[in-house]
Amino acid sequence: MNNRKKGTAGEDLACRYLEKAGYKILERNKHYSRLCEIDIIAEQKGTIVFVEVKTRRTDSFGTPFEAITHSKLQNLKTGIMNYLNEHKVKKYRLDVIGITLKPELKIEHIKNIG
Repeated sequence: MNNRKKGTAGEDLACRYLEKAGYKILERNKHYSRLCEIDIIAEQKGTIVFVEVKTRRTDSFGTPFEAITHSKLQNLKTGIMNYLNEHKVKKYRLDVIGITLKPELKIEHIKNIG
């Protein structure tokens, strides 16, 4: 499985996870620049939730969360600001979902990271 397929599979798993938890998926893969893509934009109880998804085959080389760099977060925040301006959103948060595929599927969700 190449990185793009792995990423798409992880985002699909994250969407199903969020939907089961009562989130409504609004958009996926929203691009604001070459450097900024918001993986999932969802809504939960009147709050817009921007979700960054990181998927790893295993955690042998680090957890999915360790792949989220400071510059990645800054680029995400820039995209979020653009979205907020376009849609006049007042209540929002940024979440991260980490998915490890093997040896067993593990999905971790950290809410309101920044």
